[in-house]
Amino acid sequence: MASQTQTETIVLQPRKTPTTDNAINDNESMHNSEQPGQNNEPPEDKWLYVKIISASFSFFVAGVNDGSLGSLIPYVLESYHIDTNMVVIVYGTTFLGWLFAALTNSTLCQYLGLGALLSLGAALQILSHSLRAWLAPFPLYAITFFLASLGQAYNDTHANTYVSSVKAAHRWLGFIHAMYMAGCLVGPFVSTAIASADSRWNLFYLFPLGLAVVNLVLVAVAFRDRMWVSKSESYARSPGGRVESGRQRALKEMKDTLSAPVVWLLSLYFFFFLGAAITAGGWVVEYLVKVRGGDLKDMGYVPTGLYGGSFLGRLVLAEPTYRLGERRMVFIYAILCVGLQLVFWLVPNIIVGAVAISLIGFFSGPFFVTGISIGSKIFPPEIRSSAIAFVFVLGQVGGAVFPALTGVIAARAGVKVLQPIVLALLCATGASWLLLPKTSGLRRE
Repeated sequence: MASQTQTETIVLQPRKTPTTDNAINDNESMHNSEQPGQNNEPPEDKWLYVKIISASFSFFVAGVNDGSLGSLIPYVLESYHIDTNMVVIVYGTTFLGWLFAALTNSTLCQYLGLGALLSLGAALQILSHSLRAWLAPFPLYAITFFLASLGQAYNDTHANTYVSSVKAAHRWLGFIHAMYMAGCLVGPFVSTAIASADSRWNLFYLFPLGLAVVNLVLVAVAFRDRMWVSKSESYARSPGGRVESGRQRALKEMKDTLSAPVVWLLSLYFFFFLGAAITAGGWVVEYLVKVRGGDLKDMGYVPTGLYGGSFLGRLVLAEPTYRLGERRMVFIYAILCVGLQLVFWLVPNIIVGAVAISLIGFFSGPFFVTGISIGSKIFPPEIRSSAIAFVFVLGQVGGAVFPALTGVIAARAGVKVLQPIVLALLCATGASWLLLPKTSGLRRE
């Protein structure tokens, strides 16, 4: 995370006049001495594995949050006496959280160190789960999803960017994203067990609340060497020799990021993929109950098949995908997912549908990890950190927009519209993958 490292060394360096040449030269010397090696793994980072564990646990917490919603939606509809049209508000506030994070990320990076950013995200998630633990009015319940998504954006985005900079990043990315799917796997089990045994389904949120507290402690311990906050604006000399403030650097970096076509192409891929994954996981229980006539207490566990398959896929398929060719293998996986989605749609059998959606999870498992790994190769070095963060956030926007759109359409045409929507999103995922540029750093053979 070069841009964050640069800001960190500039802010921490004592100076009386930050705009003087001596101060800037001192900061540049310090930056050069602490710059990671060519393999992006700082040799002095003695807490590397602790940081990776912290990053992976933050993804696990996010997975528990995201994976539980699909199982809880029927209880939310019943408790608040609302229809599927109102669930759109939940996904809408989630979208606003990720959007707000995308707009503020570059500026915050100029004033907060990596540890402080991760702590901010973890604290916001604690706040959201604390408010959910009691059956708050629906407007406040919806607002908690804004807080949770904002917290995930700050916490998981920067944890993801950090891990993408270490040696053998494709393996570690596979691990931390597998932990996300492990959280998605655990979430439906715990939420369904609590909701079906006790009418106070909101008590489930005590579970992610406890996890969120542990997450904050882990961040505070693992990233304590980057726990800095700058109250004043920092200055540095640009490659062209011009002195720039932290705000100017943030605006320039954001402008360069948004003007890079490859950033938008990869964002499009994530936009469709997360739209498909979160829409399927969020609405599959309602679909199986209303369309296939399944028992709610049993159908609440079906999303675990999707998430469990994705968990295994991220662990098992990461290395074969990398070695056999990332472009080729991801496109093959996309074709398999489309075929399995057709089976789920056209074969009116709950067991067949559960198996099909589990296999969809398995073959789509490497999608996210491979996309992030490729982004670290094809993005220009000067915008890599902000570009990966932007792609990550925009993908989550797709994960909020399409489930909300599904809810709007389902309120008028019924939840049976889930199947064609997910099928179209999977097709769009495969097509957008083919639009990515071929570079020497991208393995194809």
